[in-house]
Amino acid sequence: MAADANIGDGTAPPPILSVRGMTKSFPGVKALQQVDFDVRPGEVHALCGENGAGKSTLMRILAGDYRADDGEIIFNGAPATYRNAREARREGILLIHQEISLVPEMTVAANIFLGNLPKRRFGLVRHRDMVQKARATLETAGSEFSRIDPRSKVSELSFAHQQMVEIARATAFKSSVVIFDEPTASLTLSETNALFATIARLKAQGVAIIYISHKMSEVFALSDRVTVLRDGSMRGTLKTAETNEQEVTRLMIGRDIAVAARVEARERGSELLRVEALESPGFVKDVSFAVHSGEVLGLYGLIGAGRTETAEVVFGVRRRTGGRIFWQGREVNIRSARDAVDLGMGLVPEDRKGKGLILGLTGINNLTMVLMRRSGLMRLPDRKRDMNVYEEFKTKLDIRAASADTLVNTLSGGNQQKIALAKWLAVNPSLLILDEPTRGIDVGAKAEIHALIARLAESGMSIILISSEMPEILALSTRVLTFSEGRIVGEFGTGEATEERLLSTVVGRRAAA
Repeated sequence: MAADANIGDGTAPPPILSVRGMTKSFPGVKALQQVDFDVRPGEVHALCGENGAGKSTLMRILAGDYRADDGEIIFNGAPATYRNAREARREGILLIHQEISLVPEMTVAANIFLGNLPKRRFGLVRHRDMVQKARATLETAGSEFSRIDPRSKVSELSFAHQQMVEIARATAFKSSVVIFDEPTASLTLSETNALFATIARLKAQGVAIIYISHKMSEVFALSDRVTVLRDGSMRGTLKTAETNEQEVTRLMIGRDIAVAARVEARERGSELLRVEALESPGFVKDVSFAVHSGEVLGLYGLIGAGRTETAEVVFGVRRRTGGRIFWQGREVNIRSARDAVDLGMGLVPEDRKGKGLILGLTGINNLTMVLMRRSGLMRLPDRKRDMNVYEEFKTKLDIRAASADTLVNTLSGGNQQKIALAKWLAVNPSLLILDEPTRGIDVGAKAEIHALIARLAESGMSIILISSEMPEILALSTRVLTFSEGRIVGEFGTGEATEERLLSTVVGRRAAA
């Protein structure tokens, strides 16, 4: 099949929403170039492409967040223009963002109905009605969703539950078009299954679904058609049943990519880190393990199992109430991130936008931030030195930005993640903790980060890899610890870890509980 393919279907119903000749530019970047796209009632239409391909820009135009430079939107057969997201929602177009867009200090119920709050006369909000409707909405979305208390503040919820609240809004607004942007990035397997059931119900009701995901398994499990964008241009629209993962990937990145090879076992180096009976209230319970030089220690478990919290205790950003930490055989007291950095640790957090980067700063300022702090407060600014560091990692990690002074919040997710990684690599840590390092990034960037992890371990750096993606854990880890309810429930050496064995330890314990 040609690289730029377009398959139509004369028997299909007419589109409910379409765009023609859509064009959008940002300073230094042509985000969309003459893009045509449509979605039909009762269809799941997947939109694929690398980070920076234009997917989110196109969807934010449809949802009223952006105004296009050129092109038109046709909704229900008539031209449409939306000045903001509220207008688009009122017309029936709802975007469920990849990055959480909820109001943290408002309740779950208020966030679900934000922009459409149930009111009495004189504009007063009917709180009791709102809570009841929110509870019904969550129950309709599935059993996993119904466990969320609609009276809770969003700030009190885990990242995964916040994502589920975003998803629940799809049923609350009774939309005719729902756009899901990487909705499963932080969900467990059971939560993902609940989402898929919600999508199936919406589809059966005639709702048009646009589904953006880097996970090809989801694209092929859910979608009827797939449209691929690359560099802001259309590369093809295909019937899902008539294509395959290799063809879609080739359209996305213009080449084939190799599947990540399992990291080869090597003789373990000396012990670098050891923790004994680590405790943190409600999250970490009697956790003990060791990490050796050049080892990739994988931490696997369901969301909320205590993996991230364990890493945060080790790094000094979560309170430790018990246990001991040893670094190179010597007991240490890590009370803050500065203590951990001074020892030679780095942490790339799961929430790169909230904790890993300062979005309002430039790429060069983010990348050299830890290096500057390690040099001390008396370090004088040195633009030439910082540029040398930036250019080094721009080349090593293939960071794609218009310039070193490009604001990080304008970069794609993959390039943001590369800067978050480079920030720590610049100080050459002995131990690098990676928490969901490929969450929400495209297949090309993911393959690059996988290769980077393997190279770092080969060079002797120790890595703790936290991931909810089973293939990633199996391919990259030289040893795997499984977590459940704040405890280590399994340990697997090289060649011992399989999908079935890992799942049996984390699911079996939860079922027994």
